[in-house]
Amino acid sequence: MADVVVVGSGPNGLAAAVILARAGLAVEVYEAEDTAGGGSRTAELTLPGYRHDVCAGAHPMAAASPFFRAFDLPAHGVELLAPEVSYAHPLDGGVAGLAWRDLERTVEALGPDGPTWRKLFAPLVRHWPDVVDIAMSDLRRVPPGLATAIRFGLRTVEQGSPLWDIRFREQVAPALLTGIATHAIIPPRAITAAGAALLLGTLAHVGGWVIPRGGSQAIPDALIAELERLGGRVHTGHRVDSIDEFADARAVLLDLAPAELLRIAEHRLPARYAKRLRRFRYGGAACKIDFALSGPVPWQAEGCAPAGTVHVIGTRAEAMAAEHAVAMGRHAERPYVLSIQPGVVDSTRAPAGGHTFYTYAHVPNGSTRDVSEDVIAQVERFAPGFRDLIVARNVITAAEMPSHNANYIGGDISAGAMTLRQFAFRPAPRWNPYATPIPGVYLCSSATPPGPGVHGMSGLHAARHALRERFTIRTDPLDLLRTPAFQHR
Repeated sequence: MADVVVVGSGPNGLAAAVILARAGLAVEVYEAEDTAGGGSRTAELTLPGYRHDVCAGAHPMAAASPFFRAFDLPAHGVELLAPEVSYAHPLDGGVAGLAWRDLERTVEALGPDGPTWRKLFAPLVRHWPDVVDIAMSDLRRVPPGLATAIRFGLRTVEQGSPLWDIRFREQVAPALLTGIATHAIIPPRAITAAGAALLLGTLAHVGGWVIPRGGSQAIPDALIAELERLGGRVHTGHRVDSIDEFADARAVLLDLAPAELLRIAEHRLPARYAKRLRRFRYGGAACKIDFALSGPVPWQAEGCAPAGTVHVIGTRAEAMAAEHAVAMGRHAERPYVLSIQPGVVDSTRAPAGGHTFYTYAHVPNGSTRDVSEDVIAQVERFAPGFRDLIVARNVITAAEMPSHNANYIGGDISAGAMTLRQFAFRPAPRWNPYATPIPGVYLCSSATPPGPGVHGMSGLHAARHALRERFTIRTDPLDLLRTPAFQHR
């Protein structure tokens, strides 16, 4: 009989499972899909030999989060490849902003705004572990690096307010920053979007936005291998329809969106808590288009070719307009497109001479529209001749997203709108956001702090509560990861 059941095998669920197994507990993981990994799966979506990341593709947080630093992905066989340019942002006229891993090289290329970029990021880069601890916390404790927290907070407020242009003199640097703020799928001049931009921008100049060799699937595969080494098991193709299925487990951790928690457990939830979950807002969505190409993307601007990630939208004003349209429930005429070209560091993703090209465009929640032609037009704008390289494409509309990951309600890959309120109080206003009113049942998905991303920290925080409250184990989960498997019994 399992001591602990984890429902959902995304990075957070697997992180929790590994920590609990390290504590000497018997752990079983149940996954509805036929392949484990959640948002970190890799599949041949277009043609044989072309390996595409189904959701997450570049992983700055996988290299930097406290969970993965303690787990040590390279020691578990995951090769993290860091492109020389973490991300690029082309503009019309053949110019582009380039975020090199080397901060000073980035500063030099930004001309008059270079010193501004240094002033914005250098203090955060110097103290990047503190920045990560702040951003990856459960938002319920005073951060250890208080001075860094103040610097980070002041910059976040500035970039999330009408003051966001006050530092800049030209267009390239603000566009470069806005490209990462727009990852939040909300209008980029917002506190949460600005915080995401500063975190991801800092990591771009530390370890870079790494890409796992062979695909993102390497990350969950490493976690599963460690779980199985510790005696745990993962059951795929098992859709859970009721929390009552695991009545004998001492703890149940759910790597699920609030809507999925309601689906399997509403009959056990107090009416007030269930009402809060029903009021949880899902945000803007993604339409995912993967391309098999006969050659590399012919970017017009120098420096985009070696970039792992390229943000395709244009100016800061264009990004604002596109995201406002999505927030209002409309499709942008020129959508924001996040693209990843893993072939710049990983030749295993496609047959010789070929390339995989990952893109998603922001669209309204629940959109049924195939926006692949809009995406192609946006890429062609900055890479003339791109269309001629397309050998095959695979489209997953926002409305289709839940068919391969039930947590992506309406295509919301963030598992909930990243408003300020929902960032701090995910999924409901509670001091312990991981514990549900059902004894022994915890949420550990991206719908809890610190929110979306491949970082494992929601799983870590939920596991910490489960260990203390259900098993009276007060050992720090990070210590469990750093030392040989600990037997509490």
